[in-house]
Amino acid sequence: MQALIQKHMANAIALRKPASSLAWRPDEPWKQPLHRWNSNEWQPLQASEPSPNRPQATKLAIYSWNIDFMLPHGDSRMNSALKHLEELSRQHRSDDKTAVVINIQECVPSDLDLIGEKNWIRDGFYRTDIDTENWASGAYGTTTLVDRRLDVLSCFRVHYSATQMERDALFVDVEASGQKLRLCNTHLESLALEPPRRPAQMQVIASQMHADDVSGAVVTGDFNAIQPFDRTLHTDNNLEDAYLKLGGTEGDGREDNEGYTWGQQALPQLRQQFGCSRMDKVFFCGDRLELLEFERFGADIEPDESEEDVRKDLVSLGFEKPWITDHLGVKAVFEIKH
Repeated sequence: MQALIQKHMANAIALRKPASSLAWRPDEPWKQPLHRWNSNEWQPLQASEPSPNRPQATKLAIYSWNIDFMLPHGDSRMNSALKHLEELSRQHRSDDKTAVVINIQECVPSDLDLIGEKNWIRDGFYRTDIDTENWASGAYGTTTLVDRRLDVLSCFRVHYSATQMERDALFVDVEASGQKLRLCNTHLESLALEPPRRPAQMQVIASQMHADDVSGAVVTGDFNAIQPFDRTLHTDNNLEDAYLKLGGTEGDGREDNEGYTWGQQALPQLRQQFGCSRMDKVFFCGDRLELLEFERFGADIEPDESEEDVRKDLVSLGFEKPWITDHLGVKAVFEIKH
């Protein structure tokens, strides 16, 4: 497994785009189009036209999940992840009042192809990325699916200056119930680096979330929260932590407190060494958003039973089960106030 990790890290470094080739400036918004399935292809959509016949969403269900880019059989694992997301979100997609947003981290280029092939996504969602053009890395990045029942105002990325890993914040502005909402998908810096990068990255995100013309904002993703300072990144930036807001508590990394999203499906030796952690989070702000629900999802999701070779390969790496990723996902549901 260690050799596999080293291989993928070397590949990520090799696929890092030269700074001279990047069109954006660090820490500044870089606009990118969303895409809509139309005329048998994904076409750019700068902003959706408001439709008087479109049902007005009064609730927002946001799913966020990191699908490990380093494990083998990426297509099989992403197919299983998308199947699970389709099943989970179906209840909301069939409800006129609840719009769905799906944030995915550690997408690899082939994942973008798979996402674009799914009929439920073609029929019901805009997508932010059809290729790696707006990623600073050619190896992996973030991507977002936005319910087509939402009026999209804009889409932009802010590429962090404080990063060694080509990380960024992906924003989509939507209008719902007459309110401008700003939704962010991010994968904060990994590891315990010195100096730390995550505080500066969250500060960049918060500055966009607190913009004067925004009625409410939500950021979800893999926050890589593994150090003491990570526990106060929300209060440091005048944001609410959804898990804590609904009564959740921080743990010691050993006993599951219903908040941990990493460790349960990690290699046993890593779990023994580092314990479990609440890496994946939902922060929000704005008086037009009322938090209704928070939960984890994605436990024990495995490749299809028919893919016996894939399942054996994953277990052979040392995992107890052929899990498709080492992260659980997080989901939050908000009411949009008029």
